[in-house]
Amino acid sequence: MSNWTTTRVFDYNVFSDDISIIQLGKNKTIINTLNAYSYVVANRDEIFKTALQKSDILLPDGFPVVIAAKWLKKIKIKKIAGADIFMYLCNYLNEIKGSCFFLGSSQKTLNAIETKISNEFPNVKAGFFSPPYKRVFNTEDSMIMCEAVRKFSPNVLFVGMTAPKQEKWVYKHSDNLETKIICSIGAVFDFYAGSVSRPSDFWVKNNMEWFIRLLKEPKRLWKRYLIYSPLFFIDLLLFKMKLKKIK
Repeated sequence: MSNWTTTRVFDYNVFSDDISIIQLGKNKTIINTLNAYSYVVANRDEIFKTALQKSDILLPDGFPVVIAAKWLKKIKIKKIAGADIFMYLCNYLNEIKGSCFFLGSSQKTLNAIETKISNEFPNVKAGFFSPPYKRVFNTEDSMIMCEAVRKFSPNVLFVGMTAPKQEKWVYKHSDNLETKIICSIGAVFDFYAGSVSRPSDFWVKNNMEWFIRLLKEPKRLWKRYLIYSPLFFIDLLLFKMKLKKIK
């Protein structure tokens, strides 16, 4: 039984509590995020959808999800992005002198993270593993990745392999991962390493982070924000008008 509250958004139970409630527990906790992009992709990918639905904590990553909770349930929830949960957990681990492991991204990015985290969070013991760059990992790849995590046995495992790849991989292999918290945070690896800059607090607070990211990476993100986000709001309108129901 979880000790945090959730709000039903479409057919997902979205975390609607304060982030400070998330701490190490006796049981393994899988943390994922839900945004307009992942919602639309999951509608076409049953494994991804199941992975999100089976999350122990599904964070509202983006103002579209926040708006959906308000429109459909008349409940005000707070946006919690991948970068937010990452910084919170790092501060938490620094206080308890805990450990974390970074699984994903390039070795260059991991090297940059190693340098930065040792300076900003000196009490945190950190481990790193850069898996091969593949669309799908084979059995041998996954065994090596799980073994790397097992040897380090961190309090928190950060997975950064982009959605929906990272969530599906964690869903399949979570039983073989020796850790208390598994957190899929995608682009946060690049944000923290400095290879991709996150928009300033002004844009984040005014729900315009997506716009700045689109300007910086139009080729990679145009479909996410100009196609997937409108599809999310179309579904939201249909649910609001009761023209579409949860399956």
